[in-house]
Amino acid sequence: MNALVAERPAGDAAALMEWAGAHDFVGLEAEAIPLYREAIAAGLDPEREARAVLQLASSLRNVGQPDAAVELLQATAGHPAVGAARDAFLALALLDAGQPGAALRVALEALTPTLPAYRSALTHYASQLPSAE
Repeated sequence: MNALVAERPAGDAAALMEWAGAHDFVGLEAEAIPLYREAIAAGLDPEREARAVLQLASSLRNVGQPDAAVELLQATAGHPAVGAARDAFLALALLDAGQPGAALRVALEALTPTLPAYRSALTHYASQLPSAE
């Protein structure tokens, strides 16, 4: 992967994202974090940016920074390319940040629209859970 990235111009956003992902994939999340940030700052297309934000948030959570992951995900709009994955990663980050009720609420709110039945009841129950702080 290093050789492929080296073929691209310095600061190439897509190459930086793929390089970050390669680090992430082999368990080098701490090294991936600045690469994801650099890729996002360099200007990714909307689909890649949505994926990079999720991967960055996941890496932050994995290195013990769940609050930073929550903040990042809450500031990010969803994108069709990632579907409800944003909410799934947010739920995990909220759980790790010590907000299990808010995590469950986010997860239920993401799941409920996909259900063929019981949407009303689950929407109500989710609304009774704590919101993210």
